[in-house]
Amino acid sequence: MTATIRRVDRSRPEPLWHQAEQALRGLIADGTWPDGTQLPNEGKLSEMLGVSRITIRHALRNVEESGLLRREHGRGTFVRTSTVTAGVRGLTSFTQEMADRGLVVGSRVLEMVELPASPEVANALEIAAGETVVKVRRLRAGNNQPMGIQNAFIPAERVPGLVDIGEPVPSLYELLKARYGIAPQMAREIYRVGAVSAEDAPLLEVEAGSPAFIVQRITSDGRGPFEYTVSTMRGDRYEIRSRLQL
Repeated sequence: MTATIRRVDRSRPEPLWHQAEQALRGLIADGTWPDGTQLPNEGKLSEMLGVSRITIRHALRNVEESGLLRREHGRGTFVRTSTVTAGVRGLTSFTQEMADRGLVVGSRVLEMVELPASPEVANALEIAAGETVVKVRRLRAGNNQPMGIQNAFIPAERVPGLVDIGEPVPSLYELLKARYGIAPQMAREIYRVGAVSAEDAPLLEVEAGSPAFIVQRITSDGRGPFEYTVSTMRGDRYEIRSRLQL
């Protein structure tokens, strides 16, 4: 693999590792290194960028921690722009999470209907079972690769006319804020390991039973819970990382 890479400029005030990191990110962002590309080894990158191996390791670690690279023991380092890494973060939508990682978000509404709240949904939204909720079911993608299926439930009385909007819903949070003045203030999430259902498998382009993260999220504003979402995220394209310290 041959690529033109911007060498570091030692006359600039930015640290060498930062310049190296930005050069690597640039090759990923502009498509020079597409998803699945194997990077040159550390020695070659050091030569290409004009920095030491220690500097390269620092830059590679930062890009890897942001979810854009994966290291495979005995094989090397690969680009993985279609993977979302979840970790300590602020209260953001999937759309913003994808944008923060330099991915092009995709969203397709599969279903938007009003229906009675099940006991599970009612308990999460702190409403009575049977009350009307709006269900928004969407296929979420990054860089044209299917990532997951999200089923969001919202009390219908808070979003009158939502099912009749007749427009795409790439970011539900942006729509709720613009049309109904609903803005998230806090959320609780639960992650568990599960499997892709037979219904979701064709949409996610995997076999039924494939590993997945099942993510439950309850989002609230000043009036209380306004959204309960259950997401099935592909296990090979979504991961969770935490940084622990004493």
